Amino acid sequence: MNALELKYGCNPNQKPAQIYMKDGSDLPVAVLNGRPGYINFLDALNSWQLVCELREATGMPSAASFKHVSPAGAAMGLPLTDVEKQIYFVDPAAELTPIANAYIRARGTDRLSSYGDWAALSDVCDEATALYLREEVSDGVIAPGYTPEALEILRTKKKGNYNVVQIEANYVPAAQECKDVFGVTFEQGHNNFRIDETLLENIVTKNRDLPQAAKLDMITSLITLKYTQSNSVCYVKNGQAIGVGAGQQSRIHCTRLAGSKADNWYLRQHPKVLALPFLPDIRRPDRDNAIDVYISDECDDVLRDGAWQDVFTRRPEALTPEEKKAWIATQTGVTVGSDAFFPFGDNVERARKSGVCYIAEPGGSIRDDNVIAAADKYGIVMAFTGMRLFHH
Repeated sequence: MNALELKYGCNPNQKPAQIYMKDGSDLPVAVLNGRPGYINFLDALNSWQLVCELREATGMPSAASFKHVSPAGAAMGLPLTDVEKQIYFVDPAAELTPIANAYIRARGTDRLSSYGDWAALSDVCDEATALYLREEVSDGVIAPGYTPEALEILRTKKKGNYNVVQIEANYVPAAQECKDVFGVTFEQGHNNFRIDETLLENIVTKNRDLPQAAKLDMITSLITLKYTQSNSVCYVKNGQAIGVGAGQQSRIHCTRLAGSKADNWYLRQHPKVLALPFLPDIRRPDRDNAIDVYISDECDDVLRDGAWQDVFTRRPEALTPEEKKAWIATQTGVTVGSDAFFPFGDNVERARKSGVCYIAEPGGSIRDDNVIAAADKYGIVMAFTGMRLFHH
């Protein structure tokens, strides 16, 4: 099939809509279930590139959770800790596989933003991954293949309307890519820039101790940023994006946004949050929303009389600002990546408050000396990659 008609474009009034191959060749994707839309395919094709590159760079099964053409999360398929299983709502008895772990971790980066996501899997979707997807609110999934058991499970999701897309694993896009804006055609070379450990050799700080795990986290952050709407900053820990700040006009706002998401990810592991007495029949989205409000400055919205009874079996104690600050201060070993240079040291100042010990950014600012000095003040290891990763 060299063309696929879509229900509509970005909005219902934008008709007709389709995807097709300009050269008349067959599309590299096949719809196995559902009817994906315009934005679904934008998410699918961007997220597929991310997980393919992450798989190639790390050798690990990888996954991403996309919303509105940016990743809410991305991760390698490392085993889950008991705490991670709890905060990601994983059945303790579930038999998980590396690709299932990858998606669970990607989804767990920012569960609020991942509501209604598009999932991308670098490897064949198996039964364990499908069983987890079945319980989450999601629009669709793209993978190079599906086991018969996984496909059967996914075809029952959303009353049989869940979008399941299969892509040719060896598909290579054309060297040049085009898009039209206001009737004007833009053309550029496809971004084939390879992200690997050679990018991390230019360490500009006094502290040059960059362990292998931090290198993998830097690579994870940079590949995630390559497919995030710019400006963007990404915090990573243990092969998992824990905070993505996308599409901000100011670099510091990216760093703050991503940092606040990283803080929220860590606060979900606070003993008070883990002990929240949820009603036994509460839905996952309602539980996610309640946790997000509970750890925010608006915690009274879920703790006041008349509200907590809809969520909890008893009214829990508030997580005080002092407790939150003290807990976040224990976070460490975090890596941050930026898709363009940090223009001021304030980005480093904000990043280190979320436990950042390693930074990867292009360098090239007229104030690089100020940024390096800020990193040196906290013993942070910083590598200048020399490569911008804007994506629009």
